[in-house]
Amino acid sequence: MSCIIHIETSTKVCSVALSQGEKLLFNRENHSGSSHAEMSGVFVQDAVAFARVNKLKIDAVAVSAGPGSYTGLRIGISEAKGFCYGANLPLIAIPSLEILAQGAIGSGYEVDYYCPMIDARRMEVYSAIYDRNLNPIREVAPDTIDEHSFATYLSKGKVLFFGDGADKCKSMLTSPNALFLTGVYPLASQMLTLAEEKYRKKDFVNVAYFEPFYLKDFMATQAKNKVININNEI
Repeated sequence: MSCIIHIETSTKVCSVALSQGEKLLFNRENHSGSSHAEMSGVFVQDAVAFARVNKLKIDAVAVSAGPGSYTGLRIGISEAKGFCYGANLPLIAIPSLEILAQGAIGSGYEVDYYCPMIDARRMEVYSAIYDRNLNPIREVAPDTIDEHSFATYLSKGKVLFFGDGADKCKSMLTSPNALFLTGVYPLASQMLTLAEEKYRKKDFVNVAYFEPFYLKDFMATQAKNKVININNEI
């Protein structure tokens, strides 16, 4: 069984976990949303200390790949890459929305589709659609939410919306087939199964060249009507 450090920083929650196989051995979370740069490093050091005390050899690092907060992703992936480079370990990248969906499946809702959403400000979200077995039905995309959003899936069955982008959609998605699960964030502790599968398949990314999946740019307007193009930062 592999021993993997998991790093998740795509939203306001910063979390790090250590696993052996699909067994969670160590887990730390910070929900304050303002200290990823500090806490991710501390949590990783604590995970490494735990591994040493328990005489565990770390085999890989798994990191949330995006989409999500520009700053959060940059911090988490930099931490993961630095650790992999220093320890000569392979890097596993897992889509943030897939991690989010992994946490919601098994929540007790009887639904046909799972729609994880990460906030992208205003009425925009990053989202995807999965079935009950975490098979992708619709790939990751940026969505501007209105009353017609996800109509195709809502007409076919029940859809569970969750993640920090789902709350602002409640007033728009009024179909009786639209269900909402609150308080769900992508977490390192939800990455175990996904990371272990990728490790078995040797599905690694290049440590030197891997970049976060930002998905799209965010248009911001500055004073004097000047428009600049910057990456979305939450």
